[in-house]
Amino acid sequence: MREVSHRAKASKPGRRAAPRTAAARRSSSRAGARSAGSTQRRAAATSVRKLIERAAKQLDRAGVFFGHGTDNPWDDAAALVWYALALPDKVTPRTYERKVNAAGQAKVAALIERRIRERIPAVYLTGQTWFAGMPFNVDPRVLIPRSPIAELIEQRFVPWIDPARVKDILDIGTGSGCIAIACAAAFPKAKVDGSDISPEALEVAATNVRRHEAGRRVRLVKSNHFSELRGRSYDIIVSNPPYVGAQEMRQLPPEYRHEPSLALAAGPSGLDSVRVILGEAGRHLRPGGVLVVEVGNTETAVRRAFPELPFTWLDFERGGGGVFLLTAEQLNAASRGNAARRAHRVTRYRNVR
Repeated sequence: MREVSHRAKASKPGRRAAPRTAAARRSSSRAGARSAGSTQRRAAATSVRKLIERAAKQLDRAGVFFGHGTDNPWDDAAALVWYALALPDKVTPRTYERKVNAAGQAKVAALIERRIRERIPAVYLTGQTWFAGMPFNVDPRVLIPRSPIAELIEQRFVPWIDPARVKDILDIGTGSGCIAIACAAAFPKAKVDGSDISPEALEVAATNVRRHEAGRRVRLVKSNHFSELRGRSYDIIVSNPPYVGAQEMRQLPPEYRHEPSLALAAGPSGLDSVRVILGEAGRHLRPGGVLVVEVGNTETAVRRAFPELPFTWLDFERGGGGVFLLTAEQLNAASRGNAARRAHRVTRYRNVR
């Protein structure tokens, strides 16, 4: 991209000016100052693209962590520049070439400086992120949406279930409500429950339910997993629960310290929440229903802890992993098998005695 240089215009030769009064000289001085300031502002103007490039280099040099909706300095910088300048959501090539004056550049610089100094994830600075093609309000009361499950929702969980038969969906640990609301959008005839143990998270989820006018089909429930959902059954149960172990929690980059630990930490091995879900989901799934859970880096620990479960580990075109799928039938079969093994152990123990 070619840079435009601003040059001062040369004075035209002519008659010598007549002597002026003191007032005229002061007026002329003020006008000259305004003109010089205007020239300086014009000279300082730069494009949105250049601002993003500059900010991305700063973020890269500062060694900030990317992983809360973006995975590289350019995207992180672009999100902050877009927010600081209140640019339109619809992006066109002309948007990147838009000129930004000194005041706009100062807003961007202040935001980038906070991102670097305080290690606040960009999404918390902007207060908004996107999930499954939809905008959501976010703040430190909720985990930042970034689950690859978004891709599965956009595909309406095909081929794992027939979308036409889906009537009820449960999102466990709904946080901002992004999964629940995205599911409601993908399944216009379904009812969705979004449960969370955190009242603060449910407050944020409620703002997003109102934002997307989803109140008639999305119900928010304060519940510890299934505790307040007795007697209810679903065609799809989906969850991005806490799954970070104690040691990993201590090693997380500073950016994660701004997220609620309740949404991250899951006991010594990161399996506390997953154990509850796997133990109880079968009783809440209808025949032909599916359970989809993200466990991220805890995938290996999950495989080892539940060798009897025939997990299907999903791949995603846009990246990400650590998401498993189980059918209602698989869960119930494993539950019956476990019960039989327990009964066998008890019988054997009695015979030994």
